[in-house]
Amino acid sequence: MFAWLKETLPNRLYARAALILVAPVIVLQLVITVVFLQRHFEDVTRQLTQGIVLETQLIQMSIAENPGMSDAVLSRIAARLEMQAVLAPASLPPTQRPFYDISGIAVIDTFQSELTGFRAVDLATNPQVATLSVDTEAGPLVLAFDRERVSASNPHQLLIISILVGGLMTIVSYLFLRNQLRPIKRLSAAAEAFGKGRTLPYKPSGAVEVRAAGLAFLDMRNRIERQIKQRTLMLSGVSHDLRTPLTRMKLELSLLDPSAEVDALGRDVTEMEGLLEAFLDFAKNSSLEAMFDTDPFALAQDAVAKARRAGHAVTLMEAPAGQGGTLPLRPRSVARALDNLIGNAARYAGTAHVSVALDDKRLTLMVEDDGPGIPADRREEATRPFARLDRARNQDKGSGVGLGLAIVADVARSHGGTLRLDDSETFGGLRAALVLPR
Repeated sequence: MFAWLKETLPNRLYARAALILVAPVIVLQLVITVVFLQRHFEDVTRQLTQGIVLETQLIQMSIAENPGMSDAVLSRIAARLEMQAVLAPASLPPTQRPFYDISGIAVIDTFQSELTGFRAVDLATNPQVATLSVDTEAGPLVLAFDRERVSASNPHQLLIISILVGGLMTIVSYLFLRNQLRPIKRLSAAAEAFGKGRTLPYKPSGAVEVRAAGLAFLDMRNRIERQIKQRTLMLSGVSHDLRTPLTRMKLELSLLDPSAEVDALGRDVTEMEGLLEAFLDFAKNSSLEAMFDTDPFALAQDAVAKARRAGHAVTLMEAPAGQGGTLPLRPRSVARALDNLIGNAARYAGTAHVSVALDDKRLTLMVEDDGPGIPADRREEATRPFARLDRARNQDKGSGVGLGLAIVADVARSHGGTLRLDDSETFGGLRAALVLPR
C-alpha cells in the first residue's frame, strides 16, 4: 500500500533525519499561516473595512442631506474622518490590488457586499493609500485614506518571526543531529573497512545504544581476528610438521638403488610436496598481510612476465587510455591470486589473456582463455576448497589440487571483493575476473 512512499523516501540516514526534522516544521508553518490568514487577515481586515464603510456612509448621508454642499465643507467632514474627498472627479480609478496583497481580497469583498453605491477601490497605484470611489446624490465621490486603516498595520510580522525561528531551530537541530549521527558513521566506516580486510582504529562514542553497538562490533572483530590467527597457526603448524617426514622420505629414496618402484614412489612424494605447498598457500590468510598503495598494472606485468619465464603462453592486454594510479592492496596476496588464475588458464587452455581495468569504484583483474571453460552450474563449486572439476577441463594438461580458485576467492573476500566466473565472449573459454573495490 505504501510501497510508492518507500521508493520516494531518501535512502541515506542524514537525508531521512533531515526530513524528520524539516517536515514537522514545514507542516507547522503551513498550519500557522492558514490559521493566521483566516483569523487575522480576513477577520481583522473585514472589521477595519466595515469601519470605513460606516464612515463612507456617513459622508454619503451628509451629501444627501445637503445637496449643495461645497467642496470646503466636504473636505472638513472628510478631514475629521482622516480622509481626503473629491466630489465629481474627472476620472475614477479602477478596482485593482497587488498580487501579493492578500488582505486586499477581504477589503474588496467587504466594500462590494456592504457599501451601497460602491464603484471601485484602488489598492495598487499607491500601496500606502487606498482610493475608494462611490456614488452619491451629488455624483461620484472619491475618498483617499491610509491603507493601514483597512488592514492590520504589520500583518506579516508573525509569519516572518515564525519562519525565522523555525529556520533557526531547524539549523540547531540539524547540527545536533549531525553530532549524534557522527558515531554511527564512524561505526559504519569501521565495519565497511573490516569487510574489505582493513582494520581501522575505532573507539565507541555517542549515545548509549550507539556505544553498545560499537562495543559489540569490537568484540566481534576481535573474535574473528583471533579465530583467523588460530586457524592460520594451526594449519601452518600441521603443514610444517608434514615437511619433516617428507624430507626424510626424499633422503631415503635418494639412497636407494634406482628402480621403477623407487621412481614411482619419488613421483608420489613430489606430488605430496605439491599438495602441501598448495595447502600452505591456502592456509595463509591474506587478511593478515599489511596493505600498501600498489600499482595494479605493474603487478599484472610482473605476473605475466613470471608466467612467460615458466613457459606459459600469456598475453597482457593494453590498459585503456587514461587509466592508471594506485590503490590500497595486499600485493603478495593479489599477485598469488593472479598467478593462480594464469596458471589455471595455462594448464587447461592454450593461451591466457590478462587485462586490467581501474576506475573510481573498482579494480578488475581479468584472465581469459580459449579452453573448455567451466559449466555455469558448476562455477560455484569450482571456488570451493579441494574442488576438482577435471571432467569439464582438459585432462591432457594435468590435474590441479583444487585450491587455485579457492585461494583467489579468499583473496577477493579479504579485500571486500569477489571472484566472477563467466564465459569469455572474445576467446570462447573461461573468463575469471577478480573484482576489488577501491
